[in-house]
Amino acid sequence: MSKPVRKSIKLITVAGPPSSGKTSVILRTIEPMIARGFTIGVVKFDCLTSEDHHRYNEAGISVKKGLAGGLCPDHFFIANIDQALQWGKKSGFDLLVIESAGLCNRCSPHIREVLAVCVIDQLSGVHTPRKIGPMLKSADVVVLTKGDIVSQAEREVFAFRVRQVNARAAVLPVNGLTGQGNLLLQKHFQNAPTTSSLENYKLRFTMPAALCSYCLGETRIGQDCQIGNVKTMDFS
Repeated sequence: MSKPVRKSIKLITVAGPPSSGKTSVILRTIEPMIARGFTIGVVKFDCLTSEDHHRYNEAGISVKKGLAGGLCPDHFFIANIDQALQWGKKSGFDLLVIESAGLCNRCSPHIREVLAVCVIDQLSGVHTPRKIGPMLKSADVVVLTKGDIVSQAEREVFAFRVRQVNARAAVLPVNGLTGQGNLLLQKHFQNAPTTSSLENYKLRFTMPAALCSYCLGETRIGQDCQIGNVKTMDFS
């Protein structure tokens, strides 16, 4: 029997640097929710390749995968996000998780009035939070992974640095392997606002600046080849 088309569903964006543990955190968080009767789907955005959709399939979770290829991941994300939401509604999901992976530190895949989660690996170093831009600074929830591998002092310093960058976000340590710590994240997922359409919604921050000749396929090096939005340094 086909699932009823929903007028609105809960939409969540999950972003973070590569290999920070996003897929594991999502799986460990939504599996208990599905066991309690929630219907949940996932859309996985990545750059060149991804095998994570197999992990979702093995867990019995409906998933769609999209690869940006040569395009900016943010632009690919925003060009497909509303269609992803409509797929979630047609599929009858209670909740749709958008995993935006393969991102640079300047990407900004969070949308106003949509729950925004950023996942950061504590093995990346205590200075990392200051190096990450809008996907951390504009997040509602910051998930800290791999804390079991670093010392208590390092965990405390890392969390402090995250709060320096984003004082209003909930900071949650979660073990992506065991699921330890995911109960509070589940509550954030469950309390996410519902969304019927993203038309007229806005990103929380602007995308990385474009457009230059290299965005359009130029490969030659030299000032004569640099046309458009170009930024240079002073080496005098």
